[in-house]
Amino acid sequence: MWSQIYDPFANMPLSAVVAIIPVVVLLGGIGLFELRAHMAALLGLGAALLVAIVAYGMPAKMAGMAAVYGAAFGLLPIGWIILNVIFLYRLASEKGEFDVLQKSIGAISDDRRLQLLFVAFSFGAFFEGAAGFGTPVAVTAAMLIGLGFPPLAASGLSLIANTAPVAFGALGTPLVALAAVTGLDLYELSATVGRQLAPFAVIVPFWLIWAFVGFRKMIEVWPPILVAGLSFAIPQYLVSNFHGPWLVNVVASLVSMAALALFLRVWSPAVPMTKLPNAPVSEKPLAPVAVSHSLAVIRRAWTPWIILAVFVFLWGTPQVRAALDGLWVQKIPVMGLHELVQKMPPVVQSPHAEAAIFNVNILSATGTGILISAIISGVFLGYSLGQLARMYAKTIYVVRYSLLTISCMMAIGFITRYSGSDATLGLMLAHTGWAYPFFGTLIGWLGVALTGSDTSSNVLFGGLQRITAEQLGINPVLMAAANSAGGVMGKMIDAQSIVVASTATKWYGHEGSILRFVFFHSLALATLVGLLVMAQVYLWPFTLLAP
Repeated sequence: MWSQIYDPFANMPLSAVVAIIPVVVLLGGIGLFELRAHMAALLGLGAALLVAIVAYGMPAKMAGMAAVYGAAFGLLPIGWIILNVIFLYRLASEKGEFDVLQKSIGAISDDRRLQLLFVAFSFGAFFEGAAGFGTPVAVTAAMLIGLGFPPLAASGLSLIANTAPVAFGALGTPLVALAAVTGLDLYELSATVGRQLAPFAVIVPFWLIWAFVGFRKMIEVWPPILVAGLSFAIPQYLVSNFHGPWLVNVVASLVSMAALALFLRVWSPAVPMTKLPNAPVSEKPLAPVAVSHSLAVIRRAWTPWIILAVFVFLWGTPQVRAALDGLWVQKIPVMGLHELVQKMPPVVQSPHAEAAIFNVNILSATGTGILISAIISGVFLGYSLGQLARMYAKTIYVVRYSLLTISCMMAIGFITRYSGSDATLGLMLAHTGWAYPFFGTLIGWLGVALTGSDTSSNVLFGGLQRITAEQLGINPVLMAAANSAGGVMGKMIDAQSIVVASTATKWYGHEGSILRFVFFHSLALATLVGLLVMAQVYLWPFTLLAP
């Protein structure tokens, strides 16, 4: 048994500086030195191993097994999702269905701002609610590329849009995990997060279009933006407060898509924006959007994505997952790591041995549902089994570096988790006294940026949030919820999501450009969430929104 030490230098600021070295190496390599993502990830992995072993005293074998565990998790379930989403996208693209898909969305609106709003925000929220784990960014970024958006816009804007729904992603998994690690009431956590994020469900669509075209052109289409935001925020608030976390995004996204589509049948901008802003001459010319197709042709173009949505939703339901796991699942304790690392106070209330069990749940994995939907769609589109096999092999080759990158990044996250270096950063922010509600929210943001998952951030810092809040006399439900609500804004800068976006848009090697594009938006939105949580603690009438 090895016990974690959170201040190895007996100087918390110095320990925090050392703890953040792997993150600086990873993000600095991508964002500043513009290294290929897999090279930056390998350097970050080396730095994480050195920090864990040398600075934190973690046994080398444990650190190595933590890296292996993380790399395996990067392939299943995350890499498995990305591989199969890109496979489906390539199948549809080869048959020219994306051209029809673009024109059918053009029938909703030929305005590029409103197409972005419909696909990235409203449609993407459905995939976040049903599956999470990178699925919405992979799907919406690929669709935006098919609609003619340039790679940077398709990648960065998909990441910005995939924020407000994240806390309720994968049928509420982040909050279910948060309730489990904190012992707090799940329904209270769901209601509190719903109150914290409802305003941002309205803000994010405006922010998305502002990031795309600027303030003036955003104001030109404020009515449909408001419709999309309110029709998402109101169901999000109602379902999270009066039902629970499971169906929040599914219901809210369907209502938002329907409301936006209906509104655009009676409203159109005075000057439709049918071309992309500042498109360079080198960009591929945009396909026309005003050409009509028969209902049968449009139905054929949408069928693969409808099939995908159905399978993703089915694979996300607990009943289907349990049934598939009942057929076959392998739980493998990670040798040399499982229950050999002990979390210590104040991160937990009492010493706690960390589990390390790798679930080989290939049947119930979301990526398997996506693969089945891709095969069915491929047969529907006229591919033979041999053609499907060849296309799949080509897809594996195309995403090989992305899979390597994601495995390395998850290895970094697992090393920092099991060494305790990520807890060092959380404890550093926890020592902020009366300003803790603000910085506690940033702990969640930091957790998602480090781990790539709101669920992982909640598991990592949920206990710390409860303990610190109780010590300061703050409602622990509020701060545990703030961990999840603040975390959603870190989703757009975590390296895993950036690689998913670059892979979906085939913009390999430009991860640094994507990171620079979204970093300000991530930090600014996280700051706003932190200020809202501060107001919930200290400022009436916002205190009425607190639990």
